[in-house]
Amino acid sequence: MKLNNLKPAEGSTHARRRIGRGPGSGLGGTSTRGHKGAKARSGYKKKIGFEGGQMPLQRRLPKSGFKNINHKEYFAVNLSTLQKLAEAKGYTKIGVEELVAAGLTNGKELIKVLANGELKAKVDVVANAFSKKAEEAIKAVGGNTTII
Repeated sequence: MKLNNLKPAEGSTHARRRIGRGPGSGLGGTSTRGHKGAKARSGYKKKIGFEGGQMPLQRRLPKSGFKNINHKEYFAVNLSTLQKLAEAKGYTKIGVEELVAAGLTNGKELIKVLANGELKAKVDVVANAFSKKAEEAIKAVGGNTTII
């Protein structure tokens, strides 16, 4: 057997349908497109969400909500987390680099310190934002807060 002798298996191949080649072919006239309508015309493309002329779902439902374009999403870090870091690693200054090293954040997120938990260690904290209670708690133990 050689490559020039190879043939497909009997019955495995079919002739391509030649649409629009006259009435003798059986596929002339409307060329399998039916009679009239948008689908019969050239350049037809169904729009996303089109429901055959029925009012589409996205237009039947009412608009709701409000999206603030100035909203900033913060990654929350609690005082209890800062206390654990200070105890485990012996940090006196905790910033973005220390939080990345601890695997808490990827360094691209904005960080906000929240007052959940208790802070006993004197720590200088560098973050993008602080809650009022967290700032008071850090200053109460002798630490400093710095906003980036």
